[in-house]
Amino acid sequence: MADMTDSIAARLRLPLGAVDLQSIDPHDTPGFDGGKATGKRALAALGPTLAEVQERLYAESRAGGTRRILVVLQGMDTSGKGGVVRHSLAALDPQGVQLASFKAPTKQELRHDFLWRINPHLPTAGMIGVFDRSHYEDVLIARVRALAKVAEIERRYDAINDFEKALVDDDVTVVKCMLHISNEEQKARLRARLDNPDKHWKFNPGDIDERAKWDSYQEAYERALERCNTSAAPWYVVPSDRKWYRNWAIATLLLEHLQLLAPQWPIADFDVEQQKVRLAGS
Repeated sequence: MADMTDSIAARLRLPLGAVDLQSIDPHDTPGFDGGKATGKRALAALGPTLAEVQERLYAESRAGGTRRILVVLQGMDTSGKGGVVRHSLAALDPQGVQLASFKAPTKQELRHDFLWRINPHLPTAGMIGVFDRSHYEDVLIARVRALAKVAEIERRYDAINDFEKALVDDDVTVVKCMLHISNEEQKARLRARLDNPDKHWKFNPGDIDERAKWDSYQEAYERALERCNTSAAPWYVVPSDRKWYRNWAIATLLLEHLQLLAPQWPIADFDVEQQKVRLAGS
């Protein structure tokens, strides 16, 4: 197995500049040379540490700390955004997680700037926010389906960069993960849904129509990744054909960011020994 102390962030971080998703193997397992069984055990082993550092982040906020984390999950249909929430984040205390999912905007939301609906769902102090789809929908699907003019899409890239920089300046650590799958893997996952009656509810006939736009979506992702990959809020491209690797990689990525924050248990603002005496006599 590869040296597990290697930074997954360094391995998965997208370099600045032009983006070519075809040059990134979605079946690869950067930083991990073991197989599926080993990967699942490695994910489980992360659980106690993840939970402990998350609790320290939350405890820090109770003493006035303002730091928090926002995990952005973007990817093609079947790339596994829901699976990441169920598996990568399974060890976290649900009370410390704020989950939001952004579908097609409502009529009310369309009357506002595209970022208007995002703000109410940002994580509060001490929390880990997770966006299952995000503000990037408005430069991805909007670009592919021509839901906005090209000039407006270009404006949105800049608006996103300003928005994310403001978040970082406000003590939000932004972790953006692009779940990178292959065309063949998506087809296999859609077929698996059709073959299993228990999964029919997850299948939408429109998914096949969207597959016809695969190349356009890849181009839209490349453009968004290139335009919105900044030092303040970089993109991480996570090979996601292997679900077990995707889950381990994102859990590890989150843990690395939590450990960089290094939250500490707050010091008691009362006399501990005095309170022990009071408790003993109660």
